[in-house]
Amino acid sequence: MKTENTTKTESHAKHLSHAWSIKEGVQPVTVLDPDLSVDEAYQVQLHTIDQYVKNGQRITGKKIGLTSKAMQEMLGVGEPDYGHLLDQMEFENGGTISSDLVLQPKVEGELAFILKEDLVGPNVTSLDVLKATDAIVPALEIVDSRIKDWKITLADTVADNASSGLYVLGGRPKKVGDVDLKQIGMALYKNGELLNTGVGAAALGDPAKCVAWLANKLATYGITLKKGEVILSGALSAAIEAEPGDHFYAKFAELGEVHVSFTE
Repeated sequence: MKTENTTKTESHAKHLSHAWSIKEGVQPVTVLDPDLSVDEAYQVQLHTIDQYVKNGQRITGKKIGLTSKAMQEMLGVGEPDYGHLLDQMEFENGGTISSDLVLQPKVEGELAFILKEDLVGPNVTSLDVLKATDAIVPALEIVDSRIKDWKITLADTVADNASSGLYVLGGRPKKVGDVDLKQIGMALYKNGELLNTGVGAAALGDPAKCVAWLANKLATYGITLKKGEVILSGALSAAIEAEPGDHFYAKFAELGEVHVSFTE
């Protein structure tokens, strides 16, 4: 059974990575394996990340997805999911993303936690998160999917590293004691046009609660959140599709702005 599971995990990971070879999305993993469980999907994700690390990339943090009730209801789940961030996923504020680095990108505005202490589950609370946080910074997450046309189930997105793509940190870092995380407002612009707004409470009612959930979830897999890691705590509004030539920026109350562009 262990050999079969390992073989299946590797096969699904290769299937998803094949999207980069052909420069377009592939079939959902759950079409190939309708019985794929969420736990098995996490094993696919962890296998993929392990391969990236073996090839020289470095884990810089984690991202939390499906933090809104609307997204959870759409996929029929009752909790968020998570993915890994790697050093090659980070872009500088105001940078330009080449089209060969993305497949089907969408942009979200989020609050990022920069940790000054490890967070070890399974009994992490929101207060523990605040104590372990060095600073809060505004972020843009470029979510992306190796699954064609975003036709995903929960297991598909989990296997696909929670549809992680790239991320940008910006603005002015703030200590958690200097801001009300639940009340921080965000306005997301595409090509100068305001397309949506959000507030910190949109992420499970409290972004710190999202990070606590993550620390406790990771304990199931023997993983801890490390000092210095970046934690993207969840989208504050709907994701917006990005096309070549687009410019996005988000304004966060008290935290400043974060910008990113896509090449023509």
